[in-house]
Amino acid sequence: MSRTTQTGVAAKRRNKPIPPDPATLPALPTREALSIRPVRLDDLNAVIEMDALVTGIKKRDYWNSLYGRYADAVATGQHFLVATSGSEVIGFVIGEVRDWEFGSPPCGWVFAIDVRPDARLMGAATQLLQAISACFKRAGVSKVRTLLSRENTLILSFFRSQGMMIGPFIPLEMDLG
Repeated sequence: MSRTTQTGVAAKRRNKPIPPDPATLPALPTREALSIRPVRLDDLNAVIEMDALVTGIKKRDYWNSLYGRYADAVATGQHFLVATSGSEVIGFVIGEVRDWEFGSPPCGWVFAIDVRPDARLMGAATQLLQAISACFKRAGVSKVRTLLSRENTLILSFFRSQGMMIGPFIPLEMDLG
């Protein structure tokens, strides 16, 4: 038995996934090959497809609406940025500076961030968060916030790895039946 086969058998016995053979994986771009820029209309289909891949729902009207509100709104503190590798959009982030809601002084809010599953672990999400945070800082704010589902452990882990922690606000909700 080859070493690869033995490793695979041992992994199966331990109920662990068998790691892919690195020689069969496509080459991923490096951190240096990524660029962050404002979204363009021709990026929107890639954003919609990326979101549908993750959520299972194609929300074309929703994304068209967000594009209309955020694409050219930098002067109002709103930002919609994409990460690209070559000509491909591999991630996005959307956020804005909000002030005095919930008694909070002005701060940056990240409403959405995502990276294509096949492009994760390349630093794109980190670069997107850094880019939008720089936009917020230029607008004069010193804090960034977000809101996410407790069940979304992937994005929770990402934000915690970036130094974010539980803030002073408690989300409350009720059914309107």
